[in-house]
Amino acid sequence: MALNNTLHDFVSQLDTDAIPQERKQILDLLSGYIQEKVDKKKLIRLNFICTHNSRRSHLSQVWAQTMAHHFGVRNLSCYSGGTEATALFPMVATTLANTGFEVQMLSEGKNPVYAIKFAENEHPVICFSKTMDDAFNPTSDFAAIMTCSQADEGCPFVPGAEKRIPITYDDPKAFDNTPQQAEKYSERSKQIASELFYVFSQIQN
Repeated sequence: MALNNTLHDFVSQLDTDAIPQERKQILDLLSGYIQEKVDKKKLIRLNFICTHNSRRSHLSQVWAQTMAHHFGVRNLSCYSGGTEATALFPMVATTLANTGFEVQMLSEGKNPVYAIKFAENEHPVICFSKTMDDAFNPTSDFAAIMTCSQADEGCPFVPGAEKRIPITYDDPKAFDNTPQQAEKYSERSKQIASELFYVFSQIQN
């Protein structure tokens, strides 16, 4: 089943040629991990980790699950976590909705739960802030993708991870409550989408 129409249009316009070669070398580590699992017909689990599990790790989790679907990579589940739990920052949900995702808030409160859907007949990605060892996340046989330099430096060891890959992003939080907020969140989301498009485009099913 294809991506939602608006989302499909967005994805079809992503430009991976703009990704620097040295950045692609880092992304290739993730492609290699996924390819190895595909070749062995094993389940693929990716846990995207950031300090507060509020922005970059969620964007990465959602886009990775979306790109796996887009490129027909099956048996793949994406997760996210932090060194501490806070809340998914509302601008992340807004940014994804503006891109074409169907975003539904399942619960309110200090740490709301969101269902973020990329295709009509596919299970939505469930997003809420949690620590990386939360019961919602895998305990073994997964790759830990470090999406912020603080978590990368602060977590040299991620319990249960069979591979640890640093793919870090600048934090759009720096532009919170400024006139550039929406633009910068959109920019970061597009960067993550482009890079994960590149990652999954390398996979041979």
